[in-house]
Amino acid sequence: MSNTADRQQHGRGESQPPFEGTPANALPLTASEDRQYATLAHFGGILGFIPSLLIFLIFKDRGPFTAQESKEALNFTLPPTILALVAWLLSLMPVIGGVFAVVNALIWLTITVFSVNAGIQVNRGRPYRYPVNLRLIR
Repeated sequence: MSNTADRQQHGRGESQPPFEGTPANALPLTASEDRQYATLAHFGGILGFIPSLLIFLIFKDRGPFTAQESKEALNFTLPPTILALVAWLLSLMPVIGGVFAVVNALIWLTITVFSVNAGIQVNRGRPYRYPVNLRLIR
């Protein structure tokens, strides 16, 4: 398309570039956004480690509270999520599958309770440390 066609599409005759990308360095998070994403990282633990991993990778350089809390949530949710997946696979086995199904449910219940508690504390602006956490990611 030509520049004339671009100007006619925008209606007022001003020229706009055909593509406007985002800047390479995203803006830092505001204090409320920082707390919001940190809270979401903990609440996301209900779904496993993926939400906290995504929040950590995307926002770690944009907000210090989000970086700290998403890393804490990721360190807490990663091992139990892997254990829950293994328990789920073992629950498909005949005879002993019922035991592993109960273990799987207990793992998810524990992750959920701790994640909700952590999310509530972080939403109040207080850093949260899980009582048992391997802290694999530093």
